[in-house]
Amino acid sequence: MKSVSGKDLARTLESHGWQLKRINGSHHIYGKEGSVVRLSLPIHANQPLKQGLLAHLLKQAGLREEDL
Repeated sequence: MKSVSGKDLARTLESHGWQLKRINGSHHIYGKEGSVVRLSLPIHANQPLKQGLLAHLLKQAGLREEDL
């Protein structure tokens, strides 16, 4: 899996219909219309997300690695 920062993943989520609901510190909370899923996305400058967290967030969002 390729290395992706929180900012890059946020742009990808927004392009797939996810909306920023609120910001709590360095975590951006995203939601999607008609879904109960909330994604807590850490935005720490341009540091890459860890592979396990990235895989979990993609699965929760219903996205694949190719969508990045």
